[in-house]
Amino acid sequence: MRIVNEPQVYLVAKTQLVSEGLNAYLKDIGNPDWQADPAVSGGENLIEAAGRMCYRSWQPYDPKKPEATNPNVTQVRKGNEQYVANVLKSGHGSILEHVSMTFICRNVSRVFTHELVRHRAGMAYSQESLRYVRLDDIPFWLPEEAKSNPKAEARFKDVIDFLEKTQKELSDIFGIKDLNDFTTKKHLTSMFRRLAPCGLGTSIVVTGNLRSWRHIIAMRTSPHAEAEIRIVTGKIARICKNEYPNVFQDMEFDSDAGEWTFKYPKV
Repeated sequence: MRIVNEPQVYLVAKTQLVSEGLNAYLKDIGNPDWQADPAVSGGENLIEAAGRMCYRSWQPYDPKKPEATNPNVTQVRKGNEQYVANVLKSGHGSILEHVSMTFICRNVSRVFTHELVRHRAGMAYSQESLRYVRLDDIPFWLPEEAKSNPKAEARFKDVIDFLEKTQKELSDIFGIKDLNDFTTKKHLTSMFRRLAPCGLGTSIVVTGNLRSWRHIIAMRTSPHAEAEIRIVTGKIARICKNEYPNVFQDMEFDSDAGEWTFKYPKV
């Protein structure tokens, strides 16, 4: 048994804007008087571009630019922050789906991953496979309630040590170390994992668009959510706020409740 530290979150990828392609499109529709905001990320500029394309609101109406402007539009908001703020207020969240963030969550349990993968819309997952990874040394994160109670902590460790010892004994019974056939090893490893605790430490890669992350953060940092998923999504929330401050400008941390809340939750 190996006690692991608190679950960790790593941002490993995010949507980037291809400026050359967007500029070529703007040129083709008549070079509207609009430029990407240099003060924000490419992802937030992409969100603004998607919204402006929908309504041809790159600039106020100009009859010389029929593909870029709209007779119904006589004035436009300037700057990405104001534009995205109006999107959030209006609840037109579909354009947030064009931008995604990918995280690797490490030292998380399958208690966490079982809950996380229930979020399907706008999400993608790749999880460590216990059909292939044999558990000779079970990593385990102890919740704070267990750490603060010596008797409970000892009982946790006794159970995990027993399960780990049983898996090692099964490996010896079936002679898995001496097998060369990987398919047989895979089948045996799959059988052994039935004795793996749900709380073992594992890793998962998760990608979600910003609309989905807003929903997950609102749901899973709630005081009513499970303790571990609150820790992980809380860390994701801080990264989201830092990377896309305009998209998450209405998200604030409630220190009393220990949750992240949104002014406009139904985006």
